[in-house]
Amino acid sequence: MAVPVAFFALFFAYPVTAIVGRGLKAEGDWQFGRIGEVLSRPDILGVLWFTTWQALASTALTLLIALPGAYVFARFDFPGKQVLRAVVTVPFVLPTVVVGTAFLALLGRGGLLDELWGVRLDTTVWAILLAHVFFNYAVVVRTVGGLWSQLDPRQEEAARVLGAGRFAAFRRVTLPALAPAVAAAALMVFLFTFTSFGVVQILGGPAYSTLEVEIYRQTAQLLDLPTAAVLTLVQFAAVGGILAVHAATVRRRERALKLVDPAQTSRRPRGVGQWALLGGVLLTALLLILLPLGVLVERSLDGPGGYGFGYYEALRSVGAGGSSTFLVPPLEAVGNSLRYALVATLIALVVGGLAAAALTRRAGRLVRGFDALLMLPLGVSAVTVGFGFLITLDKPPLDLRTSWILVPLAQALVGVPFVVRTMLPVLRAVDDRLREAAAVLGASPLRAWREVDLPLVRRAVLVAAGFAFAVSLGEFGATVFIARPDNPTLPVAVARLLGRSGELNYGQAMALSTILMLVCAVSLLLLERIRTDRSGEF
Repeated sequence: MAVPVAFFALFFAYPVTAIVGRGLKAEGDWQFGRIGEVLSRPDILGVLWFTTWQALASTALTLLIALPGAYVFARFDFPGKQVLRAVVTVPFVLPTVVVGTAFLALLGRGGLLDELWGVRLDTTVWAILLAHVFFNYAVVVRTVGGLWSQLDPRQEEAARVLGAGRFAAFRRVTLPALAPAVAAAALMVFLFTFTSFGVVQILGGPAYSTLEVEIYRQTAQLLDLPTAAVLTLVQFAAVGGILAVHAATVRRRERALKLVDPAQTSRRPRGVGQWALLGGVLLTALLLILLPLGVLVERSLDGPGGYGFGYYEALRSVGAGGSSTFLVPPLEAVGNSLRYALVATLIALVVGGLAAAALTRRAGRLVRGFDALLMLPLGVSAVTVGFGFLITLDKPPLDLRTSWILVPLAQALVGVPFVVRTMLPVLRAVDDRLREAAAVLGASPLRAWREVDLPLVRRAVLVAAGFAFAVSLGEFGATVFIARPDNPTLPVAVARLLGRSGELNYGQAMALSTILMLVCAVSLLLLERIRTDRSGEF
């Protein structure tokens, strides 16, 4: 536990408490009255209201659209199922900046809808809601569909034999069993949309602002640290409550159900109704997921002189078309992001792996508190973390403001929770008697870990590394503060290009977003192959 605790204390707790303390202190005294002053302002109340209701609306719309998909993936067996499962999961690992850019190409000025029917939805709440559904569709499909595929269908069939109709059997048998998983998925969707930043910033325009966007505005544009500190505390408290409810829901699901092998529950569709449902899910995936991504690629190739790679070629030069957005060619952001993400992945694997190993030893409240500590980066504004890095890690012996390692450290904070959640269930499944047998035969704890645990959790480590790499590659909230102008990351480069007018800047943003999307998609397809490869299962 020592290394993860030290890592989080130094690179998370210290910057966050420093930035909040600077905002709530005046002449050395705490000014807690500022909390009431900030929360009573009409503009802040409007931000809180919009943040809450758009998250509720996004969650409800996501459940409505994604639950049929969860059923199809759980109960139906059809050609291309594994590929489609990977495709619908691609949006979840895409950076929010890319998601916003894809929907801007579809719904914004000069987008597909604008060209075909003269309709623009950017700067409207509908664009935000649709982008949130696109981003979180896989959360519901994976969470609910994974449990649904393991529910014994004979229970619902027994209810049908006893006279219950199809809907009544589902409502009384299947739905109560799925309720914890649905609740867990809904809470996670609400969490992601409640803390939405890149999507709202790109698609919402000045009219809409979530807590995360407002924290960024108050910090980076207005330099109003007291207001930013209060909003950080509000977001932290709200997300902490969401995570607590989510943890209770997961515990309930784990102990309430008896599950079966998913291979026993999947079959080919039968009847017109089931084939129609499968077709509807495929059409939804086409319109909701593939269409925005396809339009993004098309816009990256649609140059002034016709289709080609003109925008990609322009990424190789500085100031193309009179632009001074970058000090270096935008294409260098690709190499920067890959290097940063690799280093961040290594850090996340070391810190998260040690943390997961510590959590396998159940030790009461201490370990439960440690588990909660690992999830804290999901509950604090990434903007606050990034700005906190700048004002705290600027003095010896930790003067890192000009060091390249600052970006991977911020990215690793986001990757550690994914590593822990991926490795922990597998580590807990390892039989302690194997370790004990190795110890009896003279193996040291390190050798027992290397020769007993590591071979069994190898696939989990690879999957954890893939997720950590994907989320590190797309981190934006903290990186936007600390990425140097001569070493931008891909998400920061895309945001800078979108922030400038001109057709060339727009086309380069589409090209960079397409590159980032392809890298994330390849990472996910490799993860899917590892996950479904049964050759190494135990």
